Amino acid sequence: MYDVKKRIYEVIEVSNIGDKSSRAYDVMITTAVIAGLIPMTLKSENPYTRMIEMLTGLIFLTDYCIRVYTADYKMGFRGARAYFAYVTTPLAIFDLLAILPVITLFVPAIGFLRFFKLFRFFRVFKLIRYSKTMIIISNVIRKVKSQLLAVLILIIVYIFVSAMLVFQLEPDLFTTFFDALYWATISITTIGYGDISPVTPIGRMITMVSALVGMAVIALPTGIITAAYMNEITRKKSKYEL
Repeated sequence: MYDVKKRIYEVIEVSNIGDKSSRAYDVMITTAVIAGLIPMTLKSENPYTRMIEMLTGLIFLTDYCIRVYTADYKMGFRGARAYFAYVTTPLAIFDLLAILPVITLFVPAIGFLRFFKLFRFFRVFKLIRYSKTMIIISNVIRKVKSQLLAVLILIIVYIFVSAMLVFQLEPDLFTTFFDALYWATISITTIGYGDISPVTPIGRMITMVSALVGMAVIALPTGIITAAYMNEITRKKSKYEL
């Protein structure tokens, strides 16, 4: 018996060689994503951008509903648990956020609703599922997320510690503690805009240390991701050679 639901799932997923329907769907979504980003390049809205927003929003909404409908095939198990498991995945969340800007077409963009327009940015993440390289990278990041989280916590702790030290050592330099956090973040990333610069010797010493720590901070997650990426490539290459 022909399974219509399974065929719908095959169409909306990344196309296989020879599947023209799935390929056409991939092209349609990719085109909609690119077109949906056009309003972000303009300062003001006009009838054309509103039409683009409405059409792409309708496509994204339909795509999201179809993906939820076929979630049992995507997740590999059936029942309500499959639908809940799918809607909580990162890509499903990004798909939902990409739809929210359409609300501003029917409701005045006041207050927090203005932020919905910025959610157009999440449409870029819809392209991840259509790029094999991006799929590999997302899998790699998922595998090393605990290590990356540990590095992130270490960075945040260091930023707060250095900000508190300089905030006490340079009382006339910072108006608020947030200014100290801003300085510490800019220093540890080795950007150093120069708009806020410590004047005391110990303050400058902390700045120098932050710059050196920043070099290690950049190298550490880069090394973790690179090693995991190479392992993933080697694993896939070995799989195809078997």
